[in-house]
Amino acid sequence: MDDILIVEDDQALSQGIRLGLEGEGRRFVQASTLAHGERALEERVFSLVVLDLNLPDGSGLELLRRLRTHSALPVLILTANDLELDQVTGLELGADDYVTKPFSLAVLRARVNNLLRRAHSHSAVLELPPFTFDFQKMAYTRNGVPLELSRTEQRLLRLLAEHRGQTLSRARLLEQVWDGGEFVDENALSVAVKRLRSKLTDAPIRTIYGVGYVWAVEP
Repeated sequence: MDDILIVEDDQALSQGIRLGLEGEGRRFVQASTLAHGERALEERVFSLVVLDLNLPDGSGLELLRRLRTHSALPVLILTANDLELDQVTGLELGADDYVTKPFSLAVLRARVNNLLRRAHSHSAVLELPPFTFDFQKMAYTRNGVPLELSRTEQRLLRLLAEHRGQTLSRARLLEQVWDGGEFVDENALSVAVKRLRSKLTDAPIRTIYGVGYVWAVEP
């Protein structure tokens, strides 16, 4: 499942982007302001951000700058055709690609597909000694010994491991692991974490009391 955040204040364009990118296994959140986009990133784990730079309450470059302090989430920026400086600044701040306005939705879709393919290929196998996690083949080992994980445990593990060092709130984990989480008892998350810890002996899964969980990273 790929969750895509579209930060664009032009409602008609935002909807057009969504329709142009729709496909099986994709969900979208649309934000029309910088503040709305930042809230969405706090509440949910995304696979990619499509980011307009000229927003009513500030520049999308500010959101990109703050995002890059803690995340390598793929970002594609949308910029006016005559603002070369924005393109250069965006790439220097860590944007993965850009598309200039006006643009073809076919070109945008191709660029987005490419970024998602790259992200999936880079994240398919994680080496976190003594663990190796191959999310594509659904193969997990500790010191070479296979680990048997349920689908729920696999989804929870992927979120924590791919966002290691970043605290994920209970609400975000419920939303992502259980596809919305509206009808899931919150205790299910505690149980899933407990089971995952028992199978991944010594895994640095830490509880941040009152907030959520984090795959801790040594300073």
